[in-house]
Amino acid sequence: MTRFYIGLMSGTSLDGVDVALVTFDGNTPSCIAAHTEPYPAPLRDALLNLCQPGATIEKMMELDIQLGEVYAQLVCQLLAETGISPHQVEAIGSHGQTICHRPECSHPSTLQIGDPNIIAHRTGITTIADFRRRDMAAGGQGAPLVPAFHQAVFQHNKENRVVVNIGGISNITILPANNTRPVSGFDTGPGNVLLDGWASRHLKCPMDKDGAWAANGRVDTGLLAEMLNDPFFRHPPPKSTGREYFNLAWLQSHPQTSKLPPVHVAATLCKLTAGSVTAAIHHHAPGTEHIIVCGGGIHNKTLMTQLKKLAAPARVESSLAHGIDPDWVEAIAFSWLARQTLKGQPGNLPSVTGADQAVVLGGIYR
Repeated sequence: MTRFYIGLMSGTSLDGVDVALVTFDGNTPSCIAAHTEPYPAPLRDALLNLCQPGATIEKMMELDIQLGEVYAQLVCQLLAETGISPHQVEAIGSHGQTICHRPECSHPSTLQIGDPNIIAHRTGITTIADFRRRDMAAGGQGAPLVPAFHQAVFQHNKENRVVVNIGGISNITILPANNTRPVSGFDTGPGNVLLDGWASRHLKCPMDKDGAWAANGRVDTGLLAEMLNDPFFRHPPPKSTGREYFNLAWLQSHPQTSKLPPVHVAATLCKLTAGSVTAAIHHHAPGTEHIIVCGGGIHNKTLMTQLKKLAAPARVESSLAHGIDPDWVEAIAFSWLARQTLKGQPGNLPSVTGADQAVVLGGIYR
């Protein structure tokens, strides 16, 4: 009988939840059905506030339960739409919503909420969650975790590849053709997080759809240089980051921001994302022949135009060309990570996160 897995992913962009129903043939996934559910505005606002300094523990506890209910409801809805019984699902892999990620502080820590007890109880399906902290316990950054999945499905023995995921934060996975060399990867900096925040402030929309607004602006080289001078971009991997670092306060700490028309800042932010991603590739993977892009940023045409230009001569294409819709890669990855956990197999790559060993990730809630 076919066994199914479900992946739940809600990323740094805080735009909603991706849920994917997946089967596996060996390590090759097939996405049977998938759905994205935007967060209702009040819930998104509450989550954004929770990411700010001064948020209360009581509010975090409340939202932990609320998100667990949302995730469970989405799983039940997907199963009802596909006619799949909960008994046919081996496990749910739930990433949870990151509230804070601080890998560089004196006591490295990360926090994702969305109570897995609620998910397991409401759905009747074994749920795997809290993936990141075991890697941190082993001395790693707890991120990025998806490179292990990228290696399983995208590595090719005849060309050097890089997978670029542009979510709220951008990260890359370096996949050498020579599989005796270790896979590496890291967060390169902001993906959509600054673009979305800037659009929300000036367009009163959650995002600059298709990058249309930014397309009318002009990249300001002075502001771009100011931003790229941030120490994060020079810091060697392993490294990871999040909304607590790259946010509108960070953007406005650069004086040039307030002197420019907002549309020019939007254009410059596109170039910041494209430029920081490609600079990381040129520096750490200079022989890259093929770049595979996934994540919500792939829909920003202005950003993708800049990325393709800066990445030359490497070929740039969507993960869809390799059989996986770019919008579902991370949700599918967490179904794969859940499968790894149930098999008792590691889900992290120490060469990516900096952990002292490969470890089985996550807690199991039955």
